[in-house]
Parts: sequence; structure tokens; C-alpha cells
Amino acid sequence: MSGRLPADQVPDTIRDYLVSKLPGARDMALSDWQQMAVGWSHETWLFDATWTEGGETRQRGFCLRRDPGNALLRDLSDLGDQFRVLQCLADTDLPTPRAYFYEDVPNVLGAPFLVMEKVPGHCPNPWGREGRKYYAEAAGRGVLPQSFTDALATLHMVDWQAAGLDFLGVPEAGTNAFALGEIAKWKGMIAESGHGPEPVLTDLICWLEANAPVTERLTLVHGAYRTGNLLIDDDRVSAVLDWELQVIGDPMYDVAYMLSDLNREDSDLLSNLVPRDMFFERYEAATGIRIDEDACRYYQLLYAMRSAAFWMSASGLYRDGLSSDIRLARTEWSIPVVLERAARDLGY
Repeated sequence: MSGRLPADQVPDTIRDYLVSKLPGARDMALSDWQQMAVGWSHETWLFDATWTEGGETRQRGFCLRRDPGNALLRDLSDLGDQFRVLQCLADTDLPTPRAYFYEDVPNVLGAPFLVMEKVPGHCPNPWGREGRKYYAEAAGRGVLPQSFTDALATLHMVDWQAAGLDFLGVPEAGTNAFALGEIAKWKGMIAESGHGPEPVLTDLICWLEANAPVTERLTLVHGAYRTGNLLIDDDRVSAVLDWELQVIGDPMYDVAYMLSDLNREDSDLLSNLVPRDMFFERYEAATGIRIDEDACRYYQLLYAMRSAAFWMSASGLYRDGLSSDIRLARTEWSIPVVLERAARDLGY
């Protein structure tokens, strides 16, 4: 098959694909098919499947993610890696969707895709009015802030070596290799975006390289742990999603993302949800890891560089005709915003 399979043909093709993967399945029917409008990196569909097997009716919810061929993260976002990470995490205490199938050749849907579990829960948009209202009310109830903190602590306590996650690459502990590796990653994306030079960004990168902290303790790091990247069911985290930026590295990289005011609007609550003092106390008690605020301030500047790389990549995809998503075009406006913030933090 050549070319990407049109979206309206995906349900029938996936039904036949699942039948081929589930020996004994008969009379399979798909229902509640919906394409998710959120996210910029992959096409995502949710659906339920019902079939008979051995004379019994079976039902299961699925999530399908297909490579769009023009992902925001470009070659850094690999569905094969996501599938492998989810497989590694399946038997840990961290709540994640179970990964069922992965196809790396385009002979089914015209692009690589993975099929995983549809986990109960919802994912309120933290940037929308309704989402902000939801998180404000959840903060008042008190259960979700604790669950949100506990899930991050659980993530950082995963035995990543026993789980087989060392395939992600392991920087040398006791050196600054982790931070320098992240800088090199985002420098590559900036170069690939084709965006013109930005003097503040050049200054920021030089500062980051000159001040890269030593990482003594290595953990699994999500890379974007926030509201919007989690499923929530009955005020508890039911699944940690979006395994695209994960690395083995400094747990303060995630903590810094939690502390950043980039992830909250006009709120003293971390991620518009978690009281700062409660987060520090509960996270440190659960992990035995002391939060290093100096390291966190460094990583917040690294996030500024990463954000600039994201927006350069996004606007470049639209500029070059590789995506028609108007949201990507709007990100050009975000580049000077994030660099102005970085300039202030650098003491300009």
C-alpha cells in the first residue's frame, strides 16, 4: 500500500488488523470511535472493540496512535520507543497504558502505529477555561494534588535497570553528561527547524553549557510531567501519558517542570493544582530525594531553550508546508515570549 490511509478508512482496516492479532476472534465490531483533537505529535483515536471468542463475548477499549510523518518533535518522537517504554513499565507500580501491538512498516495504515490500552479517565485541558476550573476545584478537594505528587514520586522510584529502560541511554553519574546531552538534543532540533539566529537563545545556550550541573542520582525522567499529560479518574491519576521525552537522568528535571510558572496561570499552585509546601514534603518523604532548588532553576532555563526549540520546530513545519495545523503557525509568536523570559532570568 502506498500513501497514508485516509482517516475514514482507518476503522475498518484496524478492525481487520485486530482480528489478525487476536486468534479466535469472531464477529468483531468497533464502537465509540473518536479521533482526539488534542496533541500535536501523533494522530490518536480511541475506540471499543467487541467480539466473540470461544462462545463468549469479549470487549476491550483501545487507543491507536499513528505517526503523522510531520511530528512536532521530528525524529525525536519515535512510536517504537514509546511502545518499548510502555512495555517496560507494564509491570511496575507506575500507572500507564498497556501496549499491545506496534507496526513499524507502513503496509497497514500507511505509517507506523501502535495500539495500546484505553485507560478509564479523562484529560482536562489545563490551558482552557473549563480545564482551569476543573483543576481549581480538584485542588480544593485535596485528593488529586496528592495523587499527582505520588505518581511523580512513583515514576522516579521505578527500578529502571530492572525494567529494561537502559535502552534509552544512560549518562555517566557524577558528571554533567545528562544536562549536556539534553542541550545537544535541542540544539539539533533548532538547527533542523531552519529558523534564523536568535542572539538571546545563543547566549542562553552558552550559559547552559558553561553551567551544566553534575548529576549524582539517575532516575527515569518523564520530561513533561504536568496536567494535560495524565489521565484522571475519580480524582486520581489513572495513567501517565505522552512518553515522548523520557530519559534516564536527573529527577530534578521533572521537579523543575513542576515548579515552573510556565505550567500555571495566575496561581500559586504548581500545575494549577498542587500546593508547593505539600509537594515538597510529600515528594521528599516518598522518594528520599531532597529537592535541589538550584538545580531546578538551571533546568528551568534549559526548559526555556527546549521551549524555543519546540516553537521553532512547530512554526517551521507550518512554514515549510509540512503541516496545515494553524496552531503550529501561531507558535512563532511564542518564541520571543520565552526568550524574553529567559533574558530576565539570565539577568539582562
